[in-house]
This record gives sequence, structure tokens and C-alpha cells, in this order.
Amino acid sequence: MKSAVETLNPTRAKLTIEVPFEELKPSLDAAYQRIAKQVNVPGFRKGKVPPSVIDRQVGRGAVLDEAINDALPKLYVQALQENDLQPLAQPEIDITKLEDNDTLEFTAEVDVRPSIDLPSYDDLAVNVDAIVLSDEDIDEQVEALRERFATLNDVERAAADGDIVSIDLVASKDGEVVEGGEVTGYSYKVGAGDMLDGVDDALRGLSAGEEATFVSQLLGGDLAGEDVDVTVKVGSVKEQELPAFDDEFAQTASEFDTADELREDVKTRLERGKRLEQAAAARDAVLEKLLDSAEIPLPEGAVASELAERKGEIEQQLMYAGMTMEQYLDNEKQTVDEFEADLEKRVRDAMAAQFLLDEVAKSEELGVDQAELSQHLMRRAQQSGQNPDEFVKHMVEHNHIPEMVAEVVRGKALALIVEGAKVTDSAGGHVELKNLRPDGTIASAEEIAAAEAAAAEAATAAEEPAETE
Repeated sequence: MKSAVETLNPTRAKLTIEVPFEELKPSLDAAYQRIAKQVNVPGFRKGKVPPSVIDRQVGRGAVLDEAINDALPKLYVQALQENDLQPLAQPEIDITKLEDNDTLEFTAEVDVRPSIDLPSYDDLAVNVDAIVLSDEDIDEQVEALRERFATLNDVERAAADGDIVSIDLVASKDGEVVEGGEVTGYSYKVGAGDMLDGVDDALRGLSAGEEATFVSQLLGGDLAGEDVDVTVKVGSVKEQELPAFDDEFAQTASEFDTADELREDVKTRLERGKRLEQAAAARDAVLEKLLDSAEIPLPEGAVASELAERKGEIEQQLMYAGMTMEQYLDNEKQTVDEFEADLEKRVRDAMAAQFLLDEVAKSEELGVDQAELSQHLMRRAQQSGQNPDEFVKHMVEHNHIPEMVAEVVRGKALALIVEGAKVTDSAGGHVELKNLRPDGTIASAEEIAAAEAAAAEAATAAEEPAETE
């Protein structure tokens, strides 16, 4: 077999492959055997029909078609390997020459990975927002903790913001109850704003046993987005009584003995969360800066395919949530054009990042060991809410392990780039990115806490004098 490659543009190549007929013999023999098992020819047992008889009865053309369909995928892959091409999509195959017992020639046009000149990534510098933690932030978390331990007391008055009410709710259209539009005995905090538009205004001022009707729009179902009449009736009104934030509360709500210790722990957890946000922002800023300095041509066919797939996923998620695309865009305050432009940018940025990080990984000779792959699979299973064993089984059965390996390698490449970057915050301070995992993902607050505890324990052990006999 001979093959030659022609570069049509930076992301598309055309292979021309010429195959002598002797190399097609295994596929021709297999084609004759398959056809022999399918035809009935008087005087011959099924599966034992000679090739010459098959040529007369079925036709040599049918045999050639069968053989070529069998051989083409293997020949195509061989040509890719010989020319060191990495395809990004299915090829467009065209048989350009077929001379029986002589030569088969075909071409394959395909989107391929672009060749990238790696920019320097040793001296990148980015700036991110400084961590700001106010007393109000801490007070808000403390208040939320107090609400978790609040007691509810029945009150003989009208409902007001902050009260917990038990409600029955019925939605109707033209006097008929909407299917799925009834709720009974639902517990709701007045003023929360997470139910139908208008329900909070209707509830304010209602006492137990009273009802009100208002017009709103349903979020899902066949009548999503249409005006409906909603009647809400209050069953009971309860007032939240928050516990005092004192030492007794700290001992009840946590492992701490004093309120000061509990408040300090709240502050520490908030700081960890903000550090996670800052690390993610730094990582993204470093990658964006590197992408801006690189010329990365993108295959338009692959972009269009990925764009269609992403849009389909979003539409499916909206359907499961009972929302239309129009409602989603209205909530996001986006036009169709803005949504599509934003989605296309994200697709293009993600594809460019993949190409760039793959090139960095290749340059740095980064690999993946079994432990790293296993940890990544466990995290992906947790993120998707699936049983780890079932997730891994699905990945293996559907040949997705190479994709998982690629994700880890790209993450390691990104981590390497970020670790070498100079990251400062808006206050001029140095940002230490110790909460990056080796695969480039961001460690959780729990992992950071565990690491800090281990470091503190190790430091304490190092400071203790060694025992002497």
C-alpha cells in the first residue's frame, strides 16, 4: 500500500491511498466466505459455493463491494499512522480508481489536529481579585446556622416575611385545574422568593384559614409561560425563634465549646471557599492568557459538530426541567443571538485549550499512572452522582477510558503551567495555588482542611524533642 497526504488547510488533510490487489486478498476471501453462507446454489452445500460460481450467480461486483467495505477502515487507519495524522471526525471517502485484479485507489478527506507552535509558558503573569471577607459575610453564615436550629411557634396573626407557613396551592386555567398544578401541605418561608411569582405578595397579610388568588405563570408543563389563576390557602403560620449565639449553642450545633471558636471556624471555612474561587479564577486566567498568545486554527466541521451537541444537551436539560428555550433566555436576560455567540465562544475556547494542553503534555512527556486515573474516575463518578463501580464499568464498556486519560493528562499540563506562573491579587499579594490537584482541578475545602491539619500535625511532631532513653 502507498499513501500520500495533501494539506488542504491547517485543520484538514486529504489522503490518497493506492492498494495493490494482492493486499485485498484476505478481504476478498472473507467476502466469498460470507456470501457463500448466504446464497443457495443447486448442487452445492451452503457455505461451500466456489468463488467462480459466486461470480456467475451473484456477480463479481457484489464481492468487490463486500471486500472493499471490509478493507477500507483498516487501510484508512494504516494510512493515518503512516502519515502521523490525528483525525477529529469521520472521513469523507471517495473511491477514485478500481481495476479488478490490479489496483484500488481511494481518497479520504478528514479534519485533523492542527500543528501548533507552543508559546512560552514559563513566565506567565496574571492578576486576580484579592480575597475579601467581611464581618457581614460571617454574620450571614452564622445566621443561617442559627436558622437550622430554630424552633417554630404557632402564632395567631397574619403571615409576614420570615414566617414558615403551611399552604395549599391550586393553579387553574379557564376554571379548570391544571394537571400537576396542585400542592397540599407545603411548608414555605414567606419572602424566600423561590416559588411562583406573586406568591409572596399574596401570602403577606394572610392568617391561618385565609386564602388569596393571583395571576402568575407556571415554570413547567404544557402551560409553561402562560398566565394561570393561582389560589393559595394558608393552613398555619409559624414564627421562627432563633437560638442565642452563645457557648451553649456552640456546644449543641458543633464540636466547639464556645461561640467564639464556632465563629472562628465559620470564618475559616469561608476563607477556604474564597480561596477555592480565587484558585479557579487564577487557573482560568493563566489558561486564557496562554491561549491569547497562541495561534490555534480550529476545524470548522468539528466546531459545528460540538456546537450542535452542546446545544442539544442544553435543550434536553431544559426539557427535563420543564422549561422552554424562550423561558431560559428570558431568565438569563439573553437574546438568541447572544446565547449562540456565547455558546460558540465557549466551544471554540474549550477546543483550543484541549489542543494546546495536549501539545504541552506531549512536549513535557506527561503520562498517567493507574492511581491518578482511578482517582479521576472516582471524582467523575461523585460529580455525576453515580455509583463508582457502575461508572467505571460504563466507561470501560463504552471505550471512554482514553477520554478519561486525556482529561487527566490535560489537567496535569494545566497544573504545570499554572504552578510556573506568577499570580498576584488586586492588593499586590502573591497567590499561592496549593489547592490545585496534580491533574489541574481544584481541591475541595475538605481536602484543603485535611492537608492543613496534616501539615500542622507534622510541624508539631517536628518541634517535639526526641525521646531519650
